[in-house]
Amino acid sequence: MIKRIKQMPLYVLAIVLLLFTGLPFFIMVNTSFKSQLNFMTSPWSLPESFSFSNYGLLLEIDFFRYFMNSLIVSVLSVIIVIVIGAMASYPLARLKFKLNTPLFLLFMVGMMIPIHTTLIPIYLLTINLGLYDTIWALIGPYVAFALPIAVVIFTQFMKEIPKELEESAKIDGCGHIRLFWNILFPLLTPAVATVAIYNFIHIWNEFIFALVLTNSSDVATLPLGLREFYGEFTINVPAIMAALTLGSLPLLLVYFVAQEKIVKGLAAGSVKG
Repeated sequence: MIKRIKQMPLYVLAIVLLLFTGLPFFIMVNTSFKSQLNFMTSPWSLPESFSFSNYGLLLEIDFFRYFMNSLIVSVLSVIIVIVIGAMASYPLARLKFKLNTPLFLLFMVGMMIPIHTTLIPIYLLTINLGLYDTIWALIGPYVAFALPIAVVIFTQFMKEIPKELEESAKIDGCGHIRLFWNILFPLLTPAVATVAIYNFIHIWNEFIFALVLTNSSDVATLPLGLREFYGEFTINVPAIMAALTLGSLPLLLVYFVAQEKIVKGLAAGSVKG
């Protein structure tokens, strides 16, 4: 009983944090079921009558095409970042050579470069490569800017893996490639989940590069598609909230799935044979 009383401040703090984080999401979902008039007259109240008309409007702007474009770009970018980032981290974390530290510092410097200062050079490069207005025009910059932090996370995590595992595998005749994919990479689950969550959320919400490097609606991503609800003099806020509600579902799904993998990975790593 005394222990529960001592934990009461933690429960109160958790409830307060839940209200701060959950209230905006509730307002978003609540507004998505309102009409434009209902929103203008009573923006903070519950809907006078729950209507799915705003979700019907999403079909008129080809919402699901924008949705799939964002999904394809985000998933491909995250997969490439994880594969290349983990492979680049292996020699930095497990092998000893003269350029080890300078190369690692170079990746850290890459984290300090303001992304949008490279917008014009990347635009010109995309034009010269003939990739303008394609999904690869987006995947290239997204992967490039996500790699530095991914390499840093993977390298630091890989350094914590006992070298006895590596030595045992080498005694059994395991080469570097097999050692990496069969022994080390499965142990990187918490790091993979962290990199996947961070980059998926960033890429899914990215707007500026998508605006500059694409031109047609065929390859436009979801943040660009939301502009369909912006008129010259008015904004259809309930329809935007409906689009944001559906657009946030993949983020929530990725977060909860990856969060579970992080917990499992940490629990597995805490068990000593």
